[in-house]
Amino acid sequence: MKQDIKLDLQRHERLGFDEAVFCAAKTVAHLTHILDQAEDGNLRLLLTRLSDEQFRELPEAHRARIDYEPISRTGYFGSPHEAAGAPRVAVIAAGTSDVYVSREAARTLRYYGQPNVEITDVGVAGLWRLLERVEEIRRMPVVIAVAGMDAALPTVLGGLVPSVVIGVPTSVGYGVASGGESALRAMLASCAPGLVVMNIDNGYGAACAALRILRAIGPT
Repeated sequence: MKQDIKLDLQRHERLGFDEAVFCAAKTVAHLTHILDQAEDGNLRLLLTRLSDEQFRELPEAHRARIDYEPISRTGYFGSPHEAAGAPRVAVIAAGTSDVYVSREAARTLRYYGQPNVEITDVGVAGLWRLLERVEEIRRMPVVIAVAGMDAALPTVLGGLVPSVVIGVPTSVGYGVASGGESALRAMLASCAPGLVVMNIDNGYGAACAALRILRAIGPT
């Protein structure tokens, strides 16, 4: 099995990102070999979609090195990057059912040392909740807006704030929500100019997009 594992050791030099391990569908034995390689090479890793069951079945020595958060299903193997500066990203979830995705984004940002503001349960079904926070949100250069069902939140934010708005559709919703496909289509069809859209449930990708944007902007 070890010969099947080829960690991307030059990713940080190329992209400024560490290797990230998508844990879903990997066996515990496979994950153990990956972590063995990381430990031997003194590497830190970001683990995504790591289930609680997978985490509990890892060897104790590896579990002790992982900062695991079950809601987002993310883990830091080794110490995250040092945090610096004030928050420059708002991570906003339309409802508490969307938090598993917004937390993945927020935890990815924190892994890379980027402080962020998390705002939850401000979906457009109760628009006053969003309007109470809109001035705070406007101060952030980048906004990650996470929503399922009709996914109206990113469009509304795109019409209220000058920030780069990254929409993340979630698989939350009944019937014709179709596992997030309706939310994705709604965001892609948005009339808000310049709305950036990620794939369904991809909080990790949204955080990486935010980091690229902030690096291009530079310090403020």
